[in-house]
Amino acid sequence: MQPWDSHEVSQLNELKIDLDAISVIAHYHGNSDIIMDEQMPIYGGYAGGLEETAIVDIATHINAFVMSGASWHLDGPVHIRWGSTNTRETLAVAGWTCAAISNHTDFLSGNQYYPCAGPCTEMCFLELAAQAITDSASGREILSGVAAAKGVVENKTTGMEARMMGEVARAAAGVDIKEINKILDKLVGSYEKNYATAPAGKTFQECYDVKTITPTDEHVKVYEQAKKKLEGFGLVF
Repeated sequence: MQPWDSHEVSQLNELKIDLDAISVIAHYHGNSDIIMDEQMPIYGGYAGGLEETAIVDIATHINAFVMSGASWHLDGPVHIRWGSTNTRETLAVAGWTCAAISNHTDFLSGNQYYPCAGPCTEMCFLELAAQAITDSASGREILSGVAAAKGVVENKTTGMEARMMGEVARAAAGVDIKEINKILDKLVGSYEKNYATAPAGKTFQECYDVKTITPTDEHVKVYEQAKKKLEGFGLVF
């Protein structure tokens, strides 16, 4: 690893840590490493509902710097039922939390992306777009993604998801928050009834040329279709 690479340590749900992590933190500090403290508060779990999970999420940010001495914190509120960071509830938690942290601290905050749908599907692009809009509008400094298919299926991550994440975040930057909320309401409403039947999508090998590392024509077509849908919801690229 290079001196500028981040070294990860994870808090446990919720607001807990174990001796192994404390040892890792001590090791990182001893080497003057850049420390990335990670935690994904669970909406609907020990924390409770929207407001309670947002409070816990803010506390995990503070904990990252007070307890771990972190360089930056990697967030990622996740839904207990769907295992996704892109639901209406988890987006609200992430947005409120980041806005509070951005307005009242100088902490660096990132967010993890876990759509329900797999790569090369319109739903995957729309899910991650909702989170990129939320992150950009609420002042998030670092976008960490994308782990399609909830990040639990082998070979279900490609560069096209990250490309959409970046393009959407740039498009949302500076847009009035009232307009952002209108776009998000329509966008999330377009996919939130499909979590249980989210398309599995394709593996990296199926939607990329593995020799040239370029997306297939089908993948590019799905990407462009998703962008047109986002434009229909009011996002201007």
